[in-house]
Amino acid sequence: MDKAILITYDKEDAINEAKGLCEAAGYEVVHIIQQNYLQKPKYGISGGVLEQLREIADKIRPDVIVFDEILKPSQNYNLATELQREVLDREGLILEIFESRASSSESKLQVKLAQLRYEMVRAKEKVRLANMGEQPGFMGIGQFEIDVYYNDIKHRMQTVKKKLEKAGKQRELHRQGRKRMGFSTISLAGYTSAGKTTLFNKTTGETKAQSKELFTTLSTTTRRITINQEPVLIADTVGFISKLPAYMIDAFKSTLEELTYTDIIILVIDISDSQLELRKKFASCMRTLDELEVKKEKIIFTLNKSDLMKKEQIDYKKELLNLTENEKVISVSSKTGENIDELKKIIENFIMNKNPYKYKKNQWEGKTYDN
Repeated sequence: MDKAILITYDKEDAINEAKGLCEAAGYEVVHIIQQNYLQKPKYGISGGVLEQLREIADKIRPDVIVFDEILKPSQNYNLATELQREVLDREGLILEIFESRASSSESKLQVKLAQLRYEMVRAKEKVRLANMGEQPGFMGIGQFEIDVYYNDIKHRMQTVKKKLEKAGKQRELHRQGRKRMGFSTISLAGYTSAGKTTLFNKTTGETKAQSKELFTTLSTTTRRITINQEPVLIADTVGFISKLPAYMIDAFKSTLEELTYTDIIILVIDISDSQLELRKKFASCMRTLDELEVKKEKIIFTLNKSDLMKKEQIDYKKELLNLTENEKVISVSSKTGENIDELKKIIENFIMNKNPYKYKKNQWEGKTYDN
């Protein structure tokens, strides 16, 4: 495993998440530098901290410096030049994880589009520096080569977008087909590593790969289950994360848009998180759902990992999230199966209220559905 020095915020939740991202990307964090502010103009950090970092890096000799913030191309270049080491900012780190996790052809296209958009910003900076008569620094190429490189990125982006549009049209045909056949749809959503895939497996009888690592799921997986002898489709989706740039959300839009059209969203929340992490992650989830224009009335708030908490602790955290008055809230354990049957009943009632004449008997059965 490659070694990394991590520069992150002096907050427990930020440190834990940044370390999780590093591990998910295959980096072993051998040293952490904690700062209150990571947005200084030239390097993101102060000159004094840079000197400390240089000394530590010379001693440890890491493979990469991970900077847990979005760096401007010039900041990244300045840091890399001063330290003579690869510098990976938060966006670049997440893209590395995405690339390693992508398995379906569509998710690979989505990752490629996000990578090209990330590179596009840096190409623009190269053009800007070249026009100012400065050495671009990136790969040491001249203005002509930069223009060619920039246009090449634009062309590749257009090609990927066309392929994704085609995949999006295919998804729309799937949705229309499901609607014609009378299928109700359920989507699992939530912060990455909240336990969505474990809950998906427990609900459907599936054996999808599950892990504590971030972004285990990048592709939407859909399975058919039966409620009251009626077919229902349930889908597992990509996890949310804080400070995810808009272009990354946009790149995964064809996957995330399933949340806009689904009948029910099971928002999986890791109730065992600390108060600070819980609030931050919940706010990030709700912000993303709001950006996707998801209607709040179709959300079932599912407080997962309840086996790790006492009832009074769960009740207190429900108050923190202002969920005490919401009737569509349930605590479950996807690991032990606690309250899974009760969750199914909430879903059943939800669907029955939507289609009161269709459902007669209570029966759940998992079947494979090719998405």
